[in-house]
Amino acid sequence: MDLKSGYPYWIVKNGLLNNFPALREAIDCDVLVVGAGITGALIAWHLQRDGHRVCVIDRREAGWGSTAASTALLQYEIDTELQDLAERYGEADAVLAYRACADAIPKLRRIARRFRGLDFQPMRSLYYASHWYHRSRLLAEAALRRKHGFDLRVLEADKVRRDFGFDASVAILTALAAETDPYQMAHRLLADVVRNGGHVFDRTAMAEFKPRKRDVLVHTETGERIRAQHVVLAAGYESQTLLDEKVASNRSSYAFVTDPIEAGLGPLHDCLVWESARPYLYVRRTGDERVLVGGEDDTIDIALKRDGAVLRKSAKLLKKASALFPALDLQPAFAWAGTFAETADGLPFFGAHAQHGPRVHFAMAYGGNGITYSLIGAELLRERIAGHPHACAELFSFARLKRM
Repeated sequence: MDLKSGYPYWIVKNGLLNNFPALREAIDCDVLVVGAGITGALIAWHLQRDGHRVCVIDRREAGWGSTAASTALLQYEIDTELQDLAERYGEADAVLAYRACADAIPKLRRIARRFRGLDFQPMRSLYYASHWYHRSRLLAEAALRRKHGFDLRVLEADKVRRDFGFDASVAILTALAAETDPYQMAHRLLADVVRNGGHVFDRTAMAEFKPRKRDVLVHTETGERIRAQHVVLAAGYESQTLLDEKVASNRSSYAFVTDPIEAGLGPLHDCLVWESARPYLYVRRTGDERVLVGGEDDTIDIALKRDGAVLRKSAKLLKKASALFPALDLQPAFAWAGTFAETADGLPFFGAHAQHGPRVHFAMAYGGNGITYSLIGAELLRERIAGHPHACAELFSFARLKRM
């Protein structure tokens, strides 16, 4: 599957950070993680720290799939608002999902601090009403979050204009957010796995897997055998092809990044900005003082059509972002697009599916909260493999499909 178009900034910036070998012999391990993107990297890192012998494989170079195209906004706010999740599943489960994401951000920060020079920055998050008739919706959202203890400020139109320089009838400002370089983070985690005795193999594609009573037997496309007690399928959007049941829909999202803004980033220096419309526009900074703009999501799932849309979509993003921040020079330096998957409720899936039995675990960190979901999934699967409960195990399982 061709997962990205154009020139994703993280690859241009970092190049090939690690050259992991291809697997050329049979190997045994406790857990095989299929997928060396940010999701697989976080899962492998957590499992190894829990004492498991871990092996990671990827058909591409590590981090070269959807991770390279990710724009890596780290927020506790889910694409589906808390009030909508509450209407669908009840307040208790909705709050459980939001709190899990809120807890994930400081945990990711603590992990990032282990790696010197890793691009990871705590931020604020501004969620603004992009249409006047969204005002009541955002006020209701803010009230429900406050009811359950989430820290936020409601900014009226004059405050939005004074502090951020654009017009919006209302906005929700939260102090809990962050941004990172997902490609760099994935490589740092994977290198740490290898440094501590684990194995990472790129250019190693899984051809088939056979769950058995005591283990799972995996064969690669070049014929190597891997025997694992458990397999975690963290192959991003390609994991859907391993299930007969449809659990998500593929989409395309578009982004561009500017050259460094020498005159300063203004309110974007410490704040992510995103809108209430769907699909939504979002704007963030990078560690080297560029502005990254993303959005214009569509239902295209054909690589050639997505490739052809990059320039047209980046022009639309430029027009919208420039209207918000006219004082900033937002000319695109690199533009790209990537495939992402979207579930009907905006929540991920982690755990076993009846189709493949209890030793094969899926890690589907789908949606705009992919990295925070990946952290939750890493902890959830670590506990599941150890035979321990996790608060989100039921909500983020495939059993939820019966409630959708």
